[in-house]
Amino acid sequence: MATEKFETSLKKLEDVVRRLEGGALPLEDSLKAFEEGVKHASFCAKKLDEAERRVEVLLKRKDGSFNREPFEPEE
Repeated sequence: MATEKFETSLKKLEDVVRRLEGGALPLEDSLKAFEEGVKHASFCAKKLDEAERRVEVLLKRKDGSFNREPFEPEE
């Protein structure tokens, strides 16, 4: 998963969720799918955290200097 992109991993996570919610998987396949989903969820969370830190670092002041401010998503 080291070279995987966020969007690819998110799509795979969504697929895992759909398969699990479908309820048609045998127990062993459900456990494998769940493990795969956990890996993708962890990867996506890590990438989102990294992106948030980059946004905080890259906010620029009017005078051209950079100002670190916390990222506050719109609700």
